[in-house]
Amino acid sequence: MKITFGRIAAVSAVALAAAGFAATGTAQSAPAKGSKIENAYICVFNPGLVAKGNVTAEAARSAKAAGGAVGFTYKNTIRGFSVNASAQGVSKMQANNPRIAYCEQDQIMTADGKPGGSAGKPGGGSAPAESTPWGVTRVGGGLSGSTATAWVIDSGIDYTHPDLNVDTARSRSFTRESDGDDANGHGTHVAGTIAAIKGNGIGVVGVAPGTKVVAVKVLTRQGSGSNSGVIAGVEYAADNHSNGDVANMSLGGGFSQALNTAVEAAAGQGLKFALAAGNESTSATTKSPASANGNNIYTISSFTKTNDSWSSFSNYGNPPVDFAEPGSAIPSTYKDGGYATLSGTSMASPHAAGLLLLGAIRSGGTVNGDPDGNPDTIGIN
Repeated sequence: MKITFGRIAAVSAVALAAAGFAATGTAQSAPAKGSKIENAYICVFNPGLVAKGNVTAEAARSAKAAGGAVGFTYKNTIRGFSVNASAQGVSKMQANNPRIAYCEQDQIMTADGKPGGSAGKPGGGSAPAESTPWGVTRVGGGLSGSTATAWVIDSGIDYTHPDLNVDTARSRSFTRESDGDDANGHGTHVAGTIAAIKGNGIGVVGVAPGTKVVAVKVLTRQGSGSNSGVIAGVEYAADNHSNGDVANMSLGGGFSQALNTAVEAAAGQGLKFALAAGNESTSATTKSPASANGNNIYTISSFTKTNDSWSSFSNYGNPPVDFAEPGSAIPSTYKDGGYATLSGTSMASPHAAGLLLLGAIRSGGTVNGDPDGNPDTIGIN
């Protein structure tokens, strides 16, 4: 990921946590995307056999039978729970409990930024003068007026960034970190593309400027988290959204039926989702939540500024990909009140989220060079 900053005191070799990768020097990389988490599972009940009001009690009994402990419980998207227990314990629990439809091993989830490059550290100095990023212009964004909320399911959002309207009261963390404030930068970048303020004279302009953004932190300052925590974040957004709200998920891992089902259930409750297709240059059907499909779900691939050309890192395939959006060299807000230019389907997805906040997405042509031979439609306002 190539990163440049609007407020720069110095550039140093720090962890490229925004994408779960390391820069040079002494920085350590985050765990690999999609890698399995030992002794951690997500178990899903058959909803016809476990009522919503019985999930907590049934989860506790099931975890005890597995010799483990309950992590999260889920009631309104999937009905189930996460559990820390051995593989043998979980297998025994399943065999003796017909109410459990399936269990899958928990896995590492990371931000869908493009790997590579180095990170800078914002410092003193003034913010850059306001400008509209090329991607916002290309999709016809920068229009105020949305009264809905963007739920940014990511690494958090910089609570005090002067270019963002952050709803801190509703922001939450589903990681070991205590609140939704962003110590990574990725989530703040996503939030800025969606909703950076227009007319304040500084920084950048979002697709739906000034829209209220809520931090749903599921990735830590290292840029990684657990699938079980991501599902908890999806459930939180689903439980608290209002009509017209949009959730953005610029993250991913390996395929997860539990996560896909949770997203599809939340979308069925009226919450719209913009999902990054992923950056492995492969079929998006192999990744979650990118492979989730259904009404109110939009999986987003990436293209460049030059001739609407395909971003070489982007995953592809329709279904599940619905639209392509600008994702290469995207300037936006960043942690510590700063600004950065990042690339990835992480940067493409929030363009779609902003468009959904403004209304329906319409066709603005097609990308050039889509590797699946079926060019994705460019989504615009």
